Amino acid sequence: MNFLLEQPVQPIDFTKAEFTQSAPSIRECPPDTGAEVAFAGRSNAGKSSAINTLTENHKLARTSKTPGRTQLINMFPVSDNQRLVDLPGYGFAKVPVKMKRQWERNLEEYLQKRECLKGVVLLMDIRHPLQEFDTMMLNWALEGEMPVHILLTKSDKLKKGPASSTLLAVRKHIKDAQVDDLVTVQMFSSLKATGVGELKKKLTFWLNQAAEPQELVEE
Repeated sequence: MNFLLEQPVQPIDFTKAEFTQSAPSIRECPPDTGAEVAFAGRSNAGKSSAINTLTENHKLARTSKTPGRTQLINMFPVSDNQRLVDLPGYGFAKVPVKMKRQWERNLEEYLQKRECLKGVVLLMDIRHPLQEFDTMMLNWALEGEMPVHILLTKSDKLKKGPASSTLLAVRKHIKDAQVDDLVTVQMFSSLKATGVGELKKKLTFWLNQAAEPQELVEE
């Protein structure tokens, strides 16, 4: 009989995250080993704030009142073989169209060809979910059968009723699209630090996939 002995999920101390390098494209990224989880979203979705709240380091990912400041793939290792990745924001950045098109190509290539990428955290402002770019990012990830965890950010901006209704509506959209086996959704607020525990649980599961399960054979 063959039994699959799964490695226990190892806790991750996200406060150990530190910036190591930026890369304009997948070719300048670190070696394609270990496990990465990428954060993606529109330029005003609160991506950097979410990373800073997760890591309890409000100087880690650069935040700005001017959307679109993240224009490179930024690496934040949390261990020797586990990394958080901050992808370029998109949407309201005041940059030339040619540069935006290059961002798109780099993002698509990273999502579909980066072997150590275990999942994507897609951030959406809860007041404006499922915009055109969000759908584009979802399609890129799902084409490569990449799991996606949607963070409905800035949930503190809505009252409990409307926020819950938006969460249910997004979950229904995902289910109706028949991609709920790969896509999960939660509410999140960097300001109130709500939803951090749920996010950590998802990231810990993904990042522990760096170690392959071992097969134990019994006669």
